[in-house]
Amino acid sequence: MSEPGTRAEPAAPDSPSEAVLSVRGLRAWYGTMGDPVRAVDGVSLDLRAGETVGLVGESGCGKSTLGRAMMGLLPEGTAVAGEVRYRGRDLVGLSDSELRPLRGPDLGLVFQEPMTRLDPLVTIEDHFLEALRAHESDTDTDEMRRRSLAALAGMGIPPTRFKQFPHEFSGGMRQRIMIALALVLNPKVVIADEPTTALDVIVEAQILQILADLRRNFDAALLLITHNLGIVAETCDRVAVMYAGQIVEEGNAREVFTEPAHPYTRELLRSTISLSTTGLHYIPGAPPSLVDPPNACRFHPRCPNAMQVCAQKDPIEMPPGAEAGEQREGRVLCWLHGPADEIPPGGERPLEREEIALAEEA
Repeated sequence: MSEPGTRAEPAAPDSPSEAVLSVRGLRAWYGTMGDPVRAVDGVSLDLRAGETVGLVGESGCGKSTLGRAMMGLLPEGTAVAGEVRYRGRDLVGLSDSELRPLRGPDLGLVFQEPMTRLDPLVTIEDHFLEALRAHESDTDTDEMRRRSLAALAGMGIPPTRFKQFPHEFSGGMRQRIMIALALVLNPKVVIADEPTTALDVIVEAQILQILADLRRNFDAALLLITHNLGIVAETCDRVAVMYAGQIVEEGNAREVFTEPAHPYTRELLRSTISLSTTGLHYIPGAPPSLVDPPNACRFHPRCPNAMQVCAQKDPIEMPPGAEAGEQREGRVLCWLHGPADEIPPGGERPLEREEIALAEEA
């Protein structure tokens, strides 16, 4: 499979020197019998100590692939390019044996599918002891058990179930076990991929509190991958919105939720149900195929604000509000925010739906 292309790199987020984990121009393309699947296509993002970043977007936009690419956990046949720097060390290109010591005490991952990640032939106790022995072989076994039980207790699982097998737990409890396994080594960076899936709202609140305690007490950086915009609004410091393999908007969570700059972000928020909802709203269409994404702006076939230029040229990252001279923290990948001198004559004319259909047929 060929190496990912050389499209212009997106602008780097602010203050990379403060980042524990810094991603620059990351691409992860899956090999297929035909063209590659561009699951992550030029992403830059920083995770800072003591901060929670929410990563949101529809299913199929590349969020889970981004999280696993940052951990070096992608399958064979995946072409990866760009940089993932952890404390100044680039992890892209390292072998599995070089990355393995970092997974656990430095980089923790909460997987989305707990049943496929727990060995059905091994007790929960042995899962924890194996993880701790791999990274802290000098620690006494009794101390390992104490820490394991404390991690499980924090997830609401009693010590009486420590020697049971995964099949003896419900789906929600297996999810909590996976989270406890990721946190028992107190990692510096935690990538949580839908950590509250299949959990009721009470347990969900408990888990979010535990993740908040982790970053507060241990100064950990947390990337929270989720579809739940309510969780992001309540728990995250910053939010990154992903669409078709790219970050289309990133900034302070409060500002993004109150003044969304990208049309996709606005449509996502309009589709959220709340107590004040009087009618359902949805985004017409579906995310594009990542084998053959649309030319130029990837959201333009579904965008209510699409202009001629959106179908002609790749958008350039700009600070939100730049077009009005009122820049704020963050970045947005959208021609609505300029730069004006890059838009060709007539490019600001609205793009009609008929023109989009003709372009797609061509």
